[in-house]
Amino acid sequence: MSPLPLEKGDGGGRYPGFSTLAQSSHWDQATAGVVLSRIGRPSDIRFFTPAEEATARALLDQLLDQHAEPRVPVVNFVDARLAENQTDGWRYEDMPEDAEAWRRTLSALDRTAQESFNQPFANCRGDQQAALLRTIRDQSGSSWQGLPASRVWGLWTRYACTAFYSHPWAWDEIGFAGPAFPRGYKNLGLNRLEPFEVADARPREDPAARDGGQHP
Repeated sequence: MSPLPLEKGDGGGRYPGFSTLAQSSHWDQATAGVVLSRIGRPSDIRFFTPAEEATARALLDQLLDQHAEPRVPVVNFVDARLAENQTDGWRYEDMPEDAEAWRRTLSALDRTAQESFNQPFANCRGDQQAALLRTIRDQSGSSWQGLPASRVWGLWTRYACTAFYSHPWAWDEIGFAGPAFPRGYKNLGLNRLEPFEVADARPREDPAARDGGQHP
């Protein structure tokens, strides 16, 4: 993976010109150190084997719709958590521990891809990968490759979202200015922006305007 640029700063299209990292001077030293470390060189892969890494990378790119650089290095973040056994502190009784669950489900995903397309998941076309994942997602209440499909889907998406939304680029996309300490907020209330915030360029349609002010 190529090194990430220090600052994306496009606000994901919804918050033009907004950059979370532009607010870093307002964070305390410890917080700034933690957040800024996430935009440096991604940590080396320590948990996944090369084959597992390829499958996990393709899986996470599909789940998060990351198909071009620069990407948030989600697979590196997930790998680091698993290598250091940084779990959520719980698991479903019908699922193995997270580290084993990841190895088993990535292997199962490759088996499914082989059965359907005669190649590993990472080598499948994007539309083929998406089709396989939709099949797993839609099997709620059923078993997939010997594991509860809904639990597998929850495992993948839980780790994917935790990793993605720990990164300042994801904060840019939702207009989040980062940790509030020690500066805090003064303009409390709906749609009351701080001077450093940017209005959503594509706000949702106001339900009151759509239905003439009538709400159920």
